[in-house]
Amino acid sequence: DLSGSITTPDVKLNLGGDFIKESTATTFLRQRGYGWLLEVEDDDPEDNKPLLEELDIDLKDIYYKIRCVLMPMPSLGFNRQVVRDNPDFWGPLAVVLFFSMISLYGQFKVVSWIITIWIFGSLTIFLLARVLGGEVAYGQVLGVIGYSLLPLIVIAPVLLVVGSFEVVSTLIKLFGVFWAAYSAASLLVGEEFKTKKPLLIYPIFLLYIYFLSLYTGV
Repeated sequence: DLSGSITTPDVKLNLGGDFIKESTATTFLRQRGYGWLLEVEDDDPEDNKPLLEELDIDLKDIYYKIRCVLMPMPSLGFNRQVVRDNPDFWGPLAVVLFFSMISLYGQFKVVSWIITIWIFGSLTIFLLARVLGGEVAYGQVLGVIGYSLLPLIVIAPVLLVVGSFEVVSTLIKLFGVFWAAYSAASLLVGEEFKTKKPLLIYPIFLLYIYFLSLYTGV
């Protein structure tokens, strides 16, 4: 007559001064070199970042750049060079998408046109600037051109109100285009261009005329 009992061995593991009771399965795995299966990784503080920080979105920086573009007068004291020297992607993209949304008028194709003109128009300005000897990166041009659409967004609701007055509407459109072009050109056209400034300012001006034509449906 065989009788008896099988009990779980009381195995304790010393971890940092605390004794933790292990089960038979745990001990079995550790003895055969499979203890790594039971290891739990510590949470990496990098994984707990807020979403905006994870996407590298700085709302204060974007707000400051928006003010720099909308108020390009040097007398206001803004450090406008931050728009060019510290380019970002999400701010200009948001401005371009917002301009696309107000330009819809039921024709969804205009959104793709505006984004395409933003990307390839900025590429054209970038290539022209480099050919003329300017030290500017494509990301900087992309950011400046994108942010400088803000004046056209500002005049959009005004055009809805005065649309029936052709002369007033034309003057407001010209004002918006000059405002946007001046804001972009004052950041991109530096002293390194010297006498070649008109060669870069002119295509920037034409680019914003084309943006406005996409908004008005011309």
